[in-house]
Amino acid sequence: MVYSIKQIATLGLVAPLMVACVKASTYHHDLADTHAQISAEQQARLAADSSQNADVAGVKTDLAGVKTDVQGLRNDLQGLRTEFGAKITALESGIQFDFPVNFAFDDASVRDQDHDALDRFASVVEKYYPGTKVTIEGFADPAGTKNYNVTLSQRRANSVRDYLVTKGMATTELKTVGYGKTRLVVPNAAHDDAGAEQNRRVVFVIETKGDNAAPAGTKTTAMAGN
Repeated sequence: MVYSIKQIATLGLVAPLMVACVKASTYHHDLADTHAQISAEQQARLAADSSQNADVAGVKTDLAGVKTDVQGLRNDLQGLRTEFGAKITALESGIQFDFPVNFAFDDASVRDQDHDALDRFASVVEKYYPGTKVTIEGFADPAGTKNYNVTLSQRRANSVRDYLVTKGMATTELKTVGYGKTRLVVPNAAHDDAGAEQNRRVVFVIETKGDNAAPAGTKTTAMAGN
């Protein structure tokens, strides 16, 4: 087919226009893809930021809860001190609670007047130390033989354990041990002597959690002697 000079000239003008149109279409298509990609990245980034903010909010909520528990524990421990005269001491093995829970001479019965203190102690343990081992250490005044006093102090610890079980504490969480007439609060005070009742007592040790924690009562046991 033979084209005239005019037709050839026209084709020469149309061809570049067609190429330009093709290039423009390709450019707009690529630009649309780029915008879509940017938009997708923005959405993903926003979603990630939203998730991160939610996590941070959750952490703040948890921390607030922990602070509330710590403050609540502090208040309850202070209540044990002021209302019941408890002496609370931090040990390597845990926390020691020395209550004025005492016994009559040669007796292992829990006194009615000590029920409130024991009830509050059980409540604190169940609330802040659930599932934790608690050792109940029993003691006696120096009257009587060593073996008899060890047995008597063990009976006292067992009586307190049995009472705490009636208040909802699990038997498996409670351990008892009798130390007899060791670690006297008032040396040589026995029978009706002044201060003798302080020697007839129980002490609680809440075991510290953790693989490296010493067994309950380790530090106090070392002080006991024979």
